[in-house]
Amino acid sequence: MKNTLLGIVATALLLLGTGAPAQASERGLHPDVRYALEAVPSGVIVDDTTVVWPELDMTLTVASSTGRSVGSCATGTYCAYSGSNRSGTKLAFGVCTVVSTSALAVVGSIANARPSGNVQARTSAGTILATAGAGTGVNVATGTASLRCNL
Repeated sequence: MKNTLLGIVATALLLLGTGAPAQASERGLHPDVRYALEAVPSGVIVDDTTVVWPELDMTLTVASSTGRSVGSCATGTYCAYSGSNRSGTKLAFGVCTVVSTSALAVVGSIANARPSGNVQARTSAGTILATAGAGTGVNVATGTASLRCNL
């Protein structure tokens, strides 16, 4: 009896297609997401531009044509990095104000992934060491104590 019931349930699940985590025919998906799901069908749709394959520890994210991310500094934020060229440990900030970079032993570069304004790396005396305009990143001379975000 149990085997018959399990067989019926398994057959029903196969017929309903619930074994497929994502269907590439869903509306609104970016073409790159559709292609990826056809090439590697076990993906799970996160949103119209993102799909993940947990068993492969793999994620596909379509780049935004309107986004202003700068390297690993996410769109809408500004960041300080311990290394040059946006490398090393990163501090990210979302509120446009003056922020301390004391959590980093040294600041080697900054990035401004905001759509407007600029971000200044400053010494403790307020001297501007470098400025990153919207959508850019720059290397910074030693001595950065804070970042000032300007709208």
